[in-house]
Amino acid sequence: MSKPSTRQGAGALLVLVVLIGINLRPFLTAIGPLAGRINARLALGMDSLAWVTLLPLLLIGVGVLCTPSLLRLASARQLLGAALLLLALGSALRFDVSSGALLIASAALCGLGSALVQGVLPGLIKRAFAQRVPLVMGIFSACMMGGGALGAILSPRLAAVIDWSRVLALWSLPVLLALAWLVWRVRLPRPAQVASSHTEQRLIALPRSWLLIVCFGIINSGYGIVVAWLAPSYMAQGWSAQAGGELVAWLALAQTLSGLGLPLLAARKEDRRPWMGLAIALQVLGFGGLWLAPQAAPILWCLLCGAGLGGSFSLIMVIALDHLPDPRRAGSLSALMQGFGFMLAATGPWVAARLHHISGDFASAWQWQLGGLALMSLLVLRLNPLHYPSAMRLSVAGETAAPLADKTVTPLSAQSNTPA
Repeated sequence: MSKPSTRQGAGALLVLVVLIGINLRPFLTAIGPLAGRINARLALGMDSLAWVTLLPLLLIGVGVLCTPSLLRLASARQLLGAALLLLALGSALRFDVSSGALLIASAALCGLGSALVQGVLPGLIKRAFAQRVPLVMGIFSACMMGGGALGAILSPRLAAVIDWSRVLALWSLPVLLALAWLVWRVRLPRPAQVASSHTEQRLIALPRSWLLIVCFGIINSGYGIVVAWLAPSYMAQGWSAQAGGELVAWLALAQTLSGLGLPLLAARKEDRRPWMGLAIALQVLGFGGLWLAPQAAPILWCLLCGAGLGGSFSLIMVIALDHLPDPRRAGSLSALMQGFGFMLAATGPWVAARLHHISGDFASAWQWQLGGLALMSLLVLRLNPLHYPSAMRLSVAGETAAPLADKTVTPLSAQSNTPA
């Protein structure tokens, strides 16, 4: 069979981005609407159930941090294949869940698979679609949120017909489709070189890296909180599991549209702060509504939260890649931000569970996220693109080191399709 054209190669890679994105969140979003059924069989308390969301986020953080080192040992193709196998295995293990330990272990496997994807794909997108990073990152984020919506809305509906553990296992099937597409259709551009561990150590020392980490952590802490506790909070107020799942689906739908739309709007100018400010404002309105008037307009609050979370997630991913023109180093910065950021985000569901234990309701969880957004709004003001070059310089012993950016890599449209 002849090699595909560069246009076909770019198209096949974009399809892979879509298929992978869809599979990164159903294993999380399906849990909340099924919490009642899960508790009925496994007798998990709030704290234990929080680990089904907390542990994957924590492992995503740890795994993403390890990805640059793994890329020096294996190709992006091999790591993506391993990631999809982990996601499929983690979901398949839920076919007959008999203990909370097995459910949490399956979540851990899915978290590791998601970690490899999120460590590899941003740098690959920067390299392969150099002139269309906001668009492709928006597509990736939108598909990830859309997959979350499918997990939330379909799982409780299917659980009315078949056992809930079988429903969770069904989410392994679209993962296998993505794996088949990777094996049979996709050829990845071979990178010239992987960023060195010295580059990663220098990035860790930069205050700008930690600013991005905190922003990313606050965004995904909010996501973890609503995925884990939005449906249970309304079920505690008398809603059915299906109605609670539909709220999560509305949230994820808004995430999908905003995750694609805001980066496209922000692509017109290098300064993404006005759009990030809009995303934060939407979250403040949404979480504020969930706190102060949860029954007044629940769908509206979910749409506002979803739009803010989806838009801010996509934008912070683009902003991190904006900081460095070299795709290798930009990928390392993205991995660093996601790694420590997801570990920070993992505390969100646990804190929400503890606050619920103390207060007896979920209002304190929404208050916690509002406090994080207040901090994030101050940090975002510092993300002036004119200051990116100086922010990415490292001062050592009173001397300024060279900026962590030196060269660009030709995009996929101008590269051969050498398998990686």
